[in-house]
Amino acid sequence: MTDDPTISTDWLAAHLDDPDLEIVDATWYMPGSGHDARAEHAERHIPGAVYFDIDEIVDHSSPLPHMMPEPADFAVHARRLGVEPNSTVVVYDSAGLFSAPRVWWAFRMMGHDKTFVLDGGLPKWIAEAHPLEAGWPLKPHGEFKAHPNPALVADLSQVMSALTDGGAQLLDARSGPRFRGEEPEPRAGLRSGHMPGARNLPWTAIIGPDGALLPKAELEAAFKAAGIDLERPIVTTCGSGVSAAILALGLARLGHWKTPVYDGSWAEWGGHAETPVAVGAA
Repeated sequence: MTDDPTISTDWLAAHLDDPDLEIVDATWYMPGSGHDARAEHAERHIPGAVYFDIDEIVDHSSPLPHMMPEPADFAVHARRLGVEPNSTVVVYDSAGLFSAPRVWWAFRMMGHDKTFVLDGGLPKWIAEAHPLEAGWPLKPHGEFKAHPNPALVADLSQVMSALTDGGAQLLDARSGPRFRGEEPEPRAGLRSGHMPGARNLPWTAIIGPDGALLPKAELEAAFKAAGIDLERPIVTTCGSGVSAAILALGLARLGHWKTPVYDGSWAEWGGHAETPVAVGAA
C-alpha cells in the first residue's frame, strides 16, 4: 500500500469496495465548540464509514479526558465497529487533519499497524466531489484483537524521567500563547505554561493550506526549527492527547514510527500539584 502513515483521497475513492477496508470517522471537537460530531456523521459521511467516539471509547475510571481504555475494552469497541484482524483501517475527520491522528495512534498502540489517516480528510474528499452517504451504518461485529504496544504511549512518570535525565525530547503541540502561559487553558483548574525543557511546535504548523500533512522536506524543517533533534527520542504532548498525535503522524512520515504520545498531556500535568511548570519561550 504505502510506507506513509496517510493515504490519498484518490486511493480511497478507488478502493471503497475493498472487502477488507474499514473507514472510520474520528471527528471530534473541543468542548464548547457547539458542534455535534455524531449528528454530523449521521448527516453525511464517506460511504461505509463508522463513527469512533473519542469521548466514549476511553478509560471511564480516569478523571482525565479521553484517556486510552484497557486493551480488552478497546477491542470490544473495535469489534462493534466491524474491525477485523486483517482490516485496513482508514481514519478521517471533518476538519481535514485534527482528531483522526489520535485514532490512528490508538489503533497502532493497540497493535493494529494497518491503520492510515486520510490526508486532507472530509473537506478534501468533498472538494473533489467524491460520494457521501447519510444515516448510521451498522456493520457485522468484527474479530479485532488488541496486542498493545506500550512503547507508543508515555505516562506521567516516564515524562518526569525524560525531563530529569534528558532521555527524550518533549514536544508540545499546543499554540504558542498557551505554551508560553500567555493564554489560559480551556479546561478549568489547569495552570498555564509548559513542562520545563519542552519545545513547542503548534500542530497547525505542520498542516498545509489544503488541510493535508506537509511534505517531508517541509516537515523536517518545521521540527528542526522547533529545536528538535530528529536523531534522538521524542515524546509528543498537547492539551489532552489529541493534537500530540498529529505531531506523531508527522514524525511517522519522516520514518519515526515509534514516537510515544503522552496520553495525559497538559490535562494531567497542568492539574498535578507536584509537576514543575515553566512560562515564557522555551
